[in-house]
Amino acid sequence: MGWQKASGYNWRALVEPDVSRWKRVIGPGLRSRTDRRQATEVSITAAALNRMLDLGRLDYVRIS
Repeated sequence: MGWQKASGYNWRALVEPDVSRWKRVIGPGLRSRTDRRQATEVSITAAALNRMLDLGRLDYVRIS
């Protein structure tokens, strides 16, 4: 367990599914050429992915 904390393994394990989801939905690379347009493309695609995740996320309700 110590090596996982030292190497950041747990964080990478959490990020890898997000990157995979990004590539499946958006594609493997950016289509824009300039930095400004790439930044716009990334912000638009991130907002779209976040919206899709919000629509598919379950709401948990405590029943007492």
